[in-house]
Amino acid sequence: MDEEHGGHRRVLIDAALGASTSAVVAVAIAMDLGGSRTPDYVAYLFAAGLGALMFVRRKFPVLALMATAAGLLAYYAADYPPVGLALPVAAALYSAAEAGQVGVAAATGTALVLVSTFFRLREGDNPSYLLGFETASTIGLMLSAIALGTTVRATRVLRLEKQRTARQAATEREWEAQRRVEEERLRIARDLHDALGHTIAVVSVQTSVATEALDDDPEAARAALATIRLASDEAVRELRTTLGLLTGSGEAEGRSPAGSLRNLDTLVAATTDTGLTVDVRTEGTPVPLPVVVDTTAYRIVQESLTNCLRHARASKAEVLLRYEPDRLEVSVADDGVGAAEPRGGRGLVGMRERAALLGGKVVINARPRSGFRVDASLPMEVGCSASCSSTTSS
Repeated sequence: MDEEHGGHRRVLIDAALGASTSAVVAVAIAMDLGGSRTPDYVAYLFAAGLGALMFVRRKFPVLALMATAAGLLAYYAADYPPVGLALPVAAALYSAAEAGQVGVAAATGTALVLVSTFFRLREGDNPSYLLGFETASTIGLMLSAIALGTTVRATRVLRLEKQRTARQAATEREWEAQRRVEEERLRIARDLHDALGHTIAVVSVQTSVATEALDDDPEAARAALATIRLASDEAVRELRTTLGLLTGSGEAEGRSPAGSLRNLDTLVAATTDTGLTVDVRTEGTPVPLPVVVDTTAYRIVQESLTNCLRHARASKAEVLLRYEPDRLEVSVADDGVGAAEPRGGRGLVGMRERAALLGGKVVINARPRSGFRVDASLPMEVGCSASCSSTTSS
């Protein structure tokens, strides 16, 4: 609809410009101010022709200008009454300049002025009047037409550039929004993987213990079931906290961030109850951490311990948190078989992605029958988050 409206508007403008050109030239012809030939229908056809050329000025601006100049020269060669020089070609000069053909417009105007001046001087016109007044006014009018066309073109180009820039900015904003949505989707997937993966591993081990001890050692079976209950409650708490943070429903108010190092004791206790001994050491002075660093460190420890339970067949694991002036170093090592994550798993990939988003890194070392080790280095300050949580660990 807008394009159709713009097309009608352009036609109306061209029609108005053509009618104005024809009217000005026709009035000059009718005044009959000189020339040896009386105006006839051919002279008025010339006026109509100049106006008709305005309908092709957008598609063929140079052709319209050349045809106008050639017609004007032919008109004067036929010795019809003078109609001036600048007025008949002003619209064509403007159109050429508007189309970006400023050089052609200037050259054509210059050629017309030189040819006209030469023949008029040869015919005996007063040089002082011709050069001092009429030629100056003609050149001024021609330059004005060219300048107007150039200005209109520059304005149009500037407007189109602004529109292009606005479209590009809108597209970039859309891409950025999509990228953030994808990052948030991956983050949620990692949180669910880490929280549920560890819980399922604990539940799986404790279920086996309870099944084996059900007949011979009821107390051990009850302890295993209690551990399952504790792990399940912790998983539900984390899921509720995460959901509250995402939805802003208030579920998370007053609680530690989902997956905080504040909850490391609970994680270690649940893991130890499965039979895997976990030692936690802290070096350096614990300091408040940005929430995203706090959560990332916790998830790395959680996923590492989950791998110990599922794949390493380890009896002991060591967790080291080392606070340096600008970084938090996290190390988790076990004495298992050194098995890497199974194919298709997302745990180790998720660790690396989490650390990379913060500008940190994760190094995996797996040696057959010599244990599995995860070393993570996380910057204390990250540009993506200004909020911090006070983090302490045992």
